[in-house]
Amino acid sequence: MVCTGNLYRSPLAECLLRERLAAVRATIHVSSAGTEAVPGMPMAATAASLVAGRGGDPSGMLARRLTAGLVESSDLVLGAATEHREAAVRLSPVRALYRAFSLREFARLVRAEDAAGVVDPAARFAALVEGAAARRGSAPADAADDDVSDPLGASPGEVRECMTRIEESVERIATAVLANHRARPCVAESG
Repeated sequence: MVCTGNLYRSPLAECLLRERLAAVRATIHVSSAGTEAVPGMPMAATAASLVAGRGGDPSGMLARRLTAGLVESSDLVLGAATEHREAAVRLSPVRALYRAFSLREFARLVRAEDAAGVVDPAARFAALVEGAAARRGSAPADAADDDVSDPLGASPGEVRECMTRIEESVERIATAVLANHRARPCVAESG
């Protein structure tokens, strides 16, 4: 997850998606960074409060700068806005070109059927990214709708709109990722 300062949008999306994908946490790692982040800055208090209010854990969220190494080690890069996707591609054109999207763009393009029958979370995730990349450009899109505006200094209504747009996207992505996931059965020990 990428935004500008790594204080609001990307850590918010990171926390919400990490919480939603808890069942596959061992396989899918979610993190965030900012294109202009000041490393070590804490997550915005408003964003942390929103995460906590939705059952997420914002503790320990500190800003870090987006680097070529982070992009190259990622199977998917989701920017809060198109500018963040473009920044990832500039840092690692070969690796990010087909693996970087805006958060809302990926949520719009991801389809659970791209990984139909795939149970392994890592293989499923890879198939979903590949399917979304193949679909890019083939469906009409409103580029402005693919961006989540920066809520820093925004009115409470604008902050709520930002949160809603992030939550909708996270939910759609998590639903696609978890579509074939089955929780492991609990085994009771006798004794």
